[in-house]
Amino acid sequence: MEVLWLAQEEVKSVMDMSSDMQVVEQAFRQHGLGRVQMPPKSYLYYTAYNGDLRTMPAYLEEENITGVKIVNVHPGNPARGLPTVMALIVLISPETGTPIAVMDGTYLTDVRTGAAGGIAAKYLARKDSKIIGIVGAGNQAKTQLEALCKVFEPELVRITSRTKESSEQFIREMAGITPCEIRYEDSIEKVCDCDILVTTTPTRKPIVKAQWIKEGTHINAIGADAVGKEELDPELLIRSKIIVDDMIQALHSGEVNVPLSKHYISENDIHAQLGEVIVGLKPGRTSEEEITIFDSTGLAIQDVASAHLVYERAVNKGLGMKVKMF
Repeated sequence: MEVLWLAQEEVKSVMDMSSDMQVVEQAFRQHGLGRVQMPPKSYLYYTAYNGDLRTMPAYLEEENITGVKIVNVHPGNPARGLPTVMALIVLISPETGTPIAVMDGTYLTDVRTGAAGGIAAKYLARKDSKIIGIVGAGNQAKTQLEALCKVFEPELVRITSRTKESSEQFIREMAGITPCEIRYEDSIEKVCDCDILVTTTPTRKPIVKAQWIKEGTHINAIGADAVGKEELDPELLIRSKIIVDDMIQALHSGEVNVPLSKHYISENDIHAQLGEVIVGLKPGRTSEEEITIFDSTGLAIQDVASAHLVYERAVNKGLGMKVKMF
């Protein structure tokens, strides 16, 4: 039996944001209809190294595709010359259980998370949104902005991060992707003067204050993806419409996990899952004044759908190395 091995450069060569947004939206649609199997991601915590490891299996029944992602998050890795997030994805045959492909999932994770943010904003942000604010300047900030530019035509992007240098690098790298000015701001408060706010940091204490957010803003809360992480002032959640990617996973590790544990909000304060909004089971934005929040924890269905797209394109182009297992 042979397994197709795809390195990161091969994955990159067949991925594009527009196509990935299509398959990720379809995955959320199936999630909203209850046609997927996806247990919550499981964690191993390496507290001595400020890192963790996650396993994420999923089966999209209608598409008949399945697999599992193994992914780490080690915020200290850049100082060692390594990515903060590294991932490996294994695609499996539902019919026999045999592995059919193993591929780098690091770049794929960045793209599929950006895709989810773009899709969420498509359904939840005001249609006339023109100003995007971004907190954080890493890979995730880049793919979030790329996806938003597929849905909206921004007139200005505000960016801030831990250092001015990282923001300036972000501006240089994104200049050819974003058809408008990208402006460095020296505070998060200034960045919050926007129509769509994206937060992409690993912080464990709120950095976005409720009073900074004006009516009608949509927020993609991306950074909180493990127990104890939070980026938004709990008061902001109280006055907003909250949409999560997956209820069980969000309760455990999403932006809502800390406010829930401290009883600032309850599970009843969570309006919907994104898939439910996409298929029309629950409404998205219902006024120009309400604040909407998309709480993204990152779902295995996004990984499997994206990996299957990569696999099909790689096979068609004759990419990858076939590895004999037994």
